[in-house]
Amino acid sequence: MKIVHIITRLILGGAQENTLITSKLLAERGHDVTLITGPALGPEGDLYDFAKNQQFEFIILNNLRRQINPFHDMPAYFQIKGLLKKLKPDIVHTHSAKAGILGRYTAYSLKGKWGENSPKVIHSVHGLAFHPYQSGMLNNFYIAVEKAAAKRTDFFITVADAMITQSLNAGIGSPDKYVTAYSAIEEDDFLRPIPADETSRFRQKYAIQPDAIVFVTIARLFSLKGHEYIIESAKRLAERFPKVMWLFVGDGILADKYKKWIGDLGLGHRFRFTGLLPPDQIPLAIHSSDILVHCSLREGLARTLPQALLCGKPAISFDVDGAREVVNENTGRLIEPKNIDQLTNACAELIQDKALREKLGANGRESVRTKFSPDTMVDTIETVYRRLCE
Repeated sequence: MKIVHIITRLILGGAQENTLITSKLLAERGHDVTLITGPALGPEGDLYDFAKNQQFEFIILNNLRRQINPFHDMPAYFQIKGLLKKLKPDIVHTHSAKAGILGRYTAYSLKGKWGENSPKVIHSVHGLAFHPYQSGMLNNFYIAVEKAAAKRTDFFITVADAMITQSLNAGIGSPDKYVTAYSAIEEDDFLRPIPADETSRFRQKYAIQPDAIVFVTIARLFSLKGHEYIIESAKRLAERFPKVMWLFVGDGILADKYKKWIGDLGLGHRFRFTGLLPPDQIPLAIHSSDILVHCSLREGLARTLPQALLCGKPAISFDVDGAREVVNENTGRLIEPKNIDQLTNACAELIQDKALREKLGANGRESVRTKFSPDTMVDTIETVYRRLCE
């Protein structure tokens, strides 16, 4: 099949890694794949090096931007349309909000131009633009836009069952047009044992003592990612547990704010910031830590949760969106969003019980090993493609 994937930007992020793995594996299976994206603007880094020199074609459109701006959006629409006319794909598969709207409208406008009902239009839901932490007016706008785009969508692929439920509850699409394909992880990187000297060097690099118990958080330092709740719980835990430290992996516009706040609390010696790490360093960061703590208030299904479980580390997460599909009493602790007491208690429980940490981590590894493999995800996606093209 001829397949075109369209995503707004290739920053370091879950939706982007998902799209790259999908494009790579589909190309390796013999499909003709093209990936279209926009510039990776901002402090989040990019995945361009990974996308280059693959078996799929890689195209960057400067006008494809995240923010709504007609001066970029209209040219991007017509550039995408021109590329689709040239490529004549069987499948157009969109990802993220902006690319999801522009790509679907463009592809739908070309249906039947080079084959009966071609191209088929698929949209992946990695997360939803509407959520409880913004105004009702803005949510209503996003829902209306998604409802309109759904009429131009042949099928939806979501990263969690929770995304299906929330979409249907908002009146977007119909149940027969949804399937879940859990966001794939290059599992070998996380499953392979990492020598003790490597984790020791990692800890030394960030001045983490060998006997410290380390909570690792892997997320952009950005609004709604929940670092403030982790800092609040650290205020309480630091007094009780002198050997506990917190490792923040990632960068973003709130980095300086969090560093100042931590310094003002007198906890600078208990926190470490790595800044951006390339994807191949994430397994080492997790293996060098003891517990993953993730307090984002909105995610489709945060990839860092199954990544930690693949490393045999327990996960503590707010109970949002798809988190409960991997985190439970057998793999970690799922807690009420924004509940600092529950967060603190869950952290304290795992700090004090090494055997429990090891048990939860081992359970977690077995629970996600097959569910998040690249072949499992792409098998599901490829089945959807073939069914639509029959």
